[in-house]
Amino acid sequence: MRSTGAQTEVTPEAAMTRAGELARSANPHPNPRVGAVMIATDGGLVGEGHHSAFRQPHAEANALSEAGERARGATLVVTLEPCNHHGNTPPCTEAIVAAGVSKVIVGAGDPDERVRGRGIERLRQSGIEVVVIDPPMEWLDPAYFHHRRTGRPLVILKLAATLDGQTSAADGTSQWITAEEARTDAHRLRAEADAIVIGAGTLRADDPRLDVRIEGYTGHQPRPVVIAGRRPLPPSARALHRNGLVLGTGESPVDLDGALMEMSEEGLLSILVEGGPTLAASFLAADLVDQGVLYLAGKLAGGVGRPLFDRPWPSLESARQVTIDRVTTLGPDLRIDFTPI
Repeated sequence: MRSTGAQTEVTPEAAMTRAGELARSANPHPNPRVGAVMIATDGGLVGEGHHSAFRQPHAEANALSEAGERARGATLVVTLEPCNHHGNTPPCTEAIVAAGVSKVIVGAGDPDERVRGRGIERLRQSGIEVVVIDPPMEWLDPAYFHHRRTGRPLVILKLAATLDGQTSAADGTSQWITAEEARTDAHRLRAEADAIVIGAGTLRADDPRLDVRIEGYTGHQPRPVVIAGRRPLPPSARALHRNGLVLGTGESPVDLDGALMEMSEEGLLSILVEGGPTLAASFLAADLVDQGVLYLAGKLAGGVGRPLFDRPWPSLESARQVTIDRVTTLGPDLRIDFTPI
């Protein structure tokens, strides 16, 4: 749909779809993912942009710059409410007003305490028509909305097991439980996360790289985070040499709430917990898991191995209930998305 010459008419719906694609093309966390499209008075697309990285120009500024004089009288379609405060960049509302934009279509209000409707109010006070989509497009960047409302990162627990619930065989081997399709999907999960969290036991046992390894992938790499505990960590561990963040040193048990707050202060809005049975059970027991992804391999270990969790619930009445949101077939395996209740 991208063109800035003679145009066919672009509908607001098509423009918002394109803006969403632009928003998802980068990870500027701790700032939000935002995309913007300019529709000229003749209905043609005359500018577009996205927020590519922290401290870089915002999506609206990029779209306005590309549109130039053609922004006057135009409609700006943007996935998130424009900011109205001075931060690392000037307020987008002032640029929109100065450009002479006549209408702004907003995908979602911004829950950030510095915005929260002030951007929309400023535009309306300047005589610009503002339309806010209902329901809001929060699905474009769920981690951002969760973080701004709770003050902590969105926690996604990733699990993998055989069909009978074992994370390893009787001899301790665990690579690879799932087939290539599921492993590639898990790397896509990593690409969406700001950080990958493991425990000290996983670090010592596996020395994992904790990076995204998909053929042709050149995008964002998540930051490794290790929940340390009391025992010292091996200084040669690969994750520690890639800007690894070590939390909970000397603690037993580790204060996971406090660790999440420290991750938030580091600008991490979404984390993927990939640790072993101890860390997984600890996050669930602390009621800190927001979403879960379980990969079930088309294999049977015979009920002998290591279970998903090392902290059993004593009865079915006390078992942790979850909502199964989606089941997807990936080659010989299953992906089960769930939400703890």
